[in-house]
Amino acid sequence: MKTLGIIGGIGPESTIDYYQTIIALYRERIPDGSYPPLFINSINMRRAVSAIESGQLDLLTDFLLEELQKLQRAGADFALLAANTPHLVFDDLERQSPLSLISIVAATCDATKARKLKRVGLFGTRFTMQAKFYQDVFAREGIELVVPGAADQDYIHEKYMGELVSGIFLPETRESLLAIVDRLAQQTGIEGVILGGTELPLILRGAAHHGIPFLNTTRIHAEAAVDWMLS
Repeated sequence: MKTLGIIGGIGPESTIDYYQTIIALYRERIPDGSYPPLFINSINMRRAVSAIESGQLDLLTDFLLEELQKLQRAGADFALLAANTPHLVFDDLERQSPLSLISIVAATCDATKARKLKRVGLFGTRFTMQAKFYQDVFAREGIELVVPGAADQDYIHEKYMGELVSGIFLPETRESLLAIVDRLAQQTGIEGVILGGTELPLILRGAAHHGIPFLNTTRIHAEAAVDWMLS
């Protein structure tokens, strides 16, 4: 049995969801009442966000590398970042990491391919929607990613950072997010939406909206982690 290390706290609400989801998935596979071996390193989200906002991605890489080293010393065999946005530096981090890492982007791409979806929307922080780390991986598999327009991106980012990471999930915010899904579907013909922020599944609960399936990146990542744990 391999021990998982989780870089959490980015943000705390989704880290809780990761923990609960991994336990549930593990116990579906190992129904003997046991629990999976894992460590959670809850890091300072503000330090990570500040590095991203200032464009100092080398500082983000160094910070995450230090935190991964702590997980290695604790006894983890492999690790994941319990968030989408820090995957901005995943490639550099993977090259230097003392632990094997599971990419949320690669796992989500595999899940999208398995559903045979060819054009999907991407919701997340502004950093995730405007960066290329999702686009590049999906383009290699012939999958088109579509992001909302500028005003809708601003809204999603504002609500994400101002509400969701603090555990504030308002009905009116949910309705506005679903309205963006509808607009994107009508304008671009998307076949699904990647919930590319691990707090988004906490407000957009459910498998789909108006026939548009949601790709829950937390659950997809957790499924990949349990596969690794039991491999």
